[in-house]
Amino acid sequence: MMFRSLFDNARNYGFLHGHKQGFIYQQKFSLVNIKLKWVKDRTMDSAVTGKRDLKAADILVSIIYSSPECCLPIYRLSRHRGQLGLPDDLRLAAFIRRYPNIFVESSFLDSGGSPVPCFGLSHEALKLHREEVELLRENRFEVRDRLCRLLMLTRDWMLPLQTIDQLKWDLGLPYDYQDSFVLNHHERFSFVRLPDDRVGLKLLYWDDKLAISELEKNASLQQQEEDIKSGTFAFPVSFTRGFGLKRKSMEWLKEWQKLPYTSPYTDASHLDIRTDVSEKRVVGVFHELLHLTLHKQTERKNVSNLRRPLALPQKFTKAFERHPGIFYISKKNDTQTVVLREAYNGGELVQKHPLVKIREEFANLMKKGLLDRSRGVYKKNIDANLVEEVRKEVCIAEKTNRFNSKDESNSMLF
Repeated sequence: MMFRSLFDNARNYGFLHGHKQGFIYQQKFSLVNIKLKWVKDRTMDSAVTGKRDLKAADILVSIIYSSPECCLPIYRLSRHRGQLGLPDDLRLAAFIRRYPNIFVESSFLDSGGSPVPCFGLSHEALKLHREEVELLRENRFEVRDRLCRLLMLTRDWMLPLQTIDQLKWDLGLPYDYQDSFVLNHHERFSFVRLPDDRVGLKLLYWDDKLAISELEKNASLQQQEEDIKSGTFAFPVSFTRGFGLKRKSMEWLKEWQKLPYTSPYTDASHLDIRTDVSEKRVVGVFHELLHLTLHKQTERKNVSNLRRPLALPQKFTKAFERHPGIFYISKKNDTQTVVLREAYNGGELVQKHPLVKIREEFANLMKKGLLDRSRGVYKKNIDANLVEEVRKEVCIAEKTNRFNSKDESNSMLF
């Protein structure tokens, strides 16, 4: 129903019914120089708010949980700081201490007699992380297909691990997917050495059933029958309230929507990158890529290394700015995050992956811990180290029991 309403609004603008076919063919040989202004959208910004801290905390929980002792000193955690996306001027220990209901602090004395902070996990954090691990195990084939589709978007069915690592939280991959996940699907994936001596992940098997974009899947709900037959699919479009399009921009967008749609899973080497048809293919690639993410959003810098693998033209991210009715660029958290508009109704996702629901519970736990800390609920206890030793024993015992109770071949993260 949401998509039908969205498309009704788009039709009111005239974006789904266009001019004559002759004008369309004339347009596809010339990239029209249209610049659309960026307009702040507080509703869409709310979909991004808190995601940076949530991602950092979630990754830290995975790192701590994967350690044999379920507790790591701060200098060990600092080695992973580059993955967290936190501001450079924020000390990692200060960030961790914001959430005392997630991270339990203890300490030990180094060789010089100075206390070294160590951080473990609270019972609540352990409970939610166990749910996440179990959910990933139950949905391992869905996770596999999502990773397959990401690689199928690329020209050589291959991406550097560094590039996948930048997207793995957005894609819902296990933190240690290289060891715990890829190796369990050796019939689909293989590690390869790249020409620049980096390690990449290559897809070994092309699945035609996966090579159908979300726009094509939803064609019966979103597209006109005549557009389906001609293959001129239109993207769902909506704008920030108060956003005004000039007549020239409206006419261009009407015609652009009627251009042929090139599936992101097909070879597009025959397209002239100077044309609107090629730009529609670029928009289609990122439309599909954002659909592969759990929150239908990712930081703009995460796609900066995708130009060559996805066979995109120079300055390809300009497509985000030229199509503010499809993508919204949020500038929260001192970075740019690209959000797929059609995936949201207000600031809420229209369809929530089960892992998103667990992350929302985790975010609520973080908010509670931050508020309780400001109220002085958490006080240092003289027996903190003793409490931490008991907690570590419980954590290790829980992990051991879970491992023994599950069939090893079905376990994802152990």
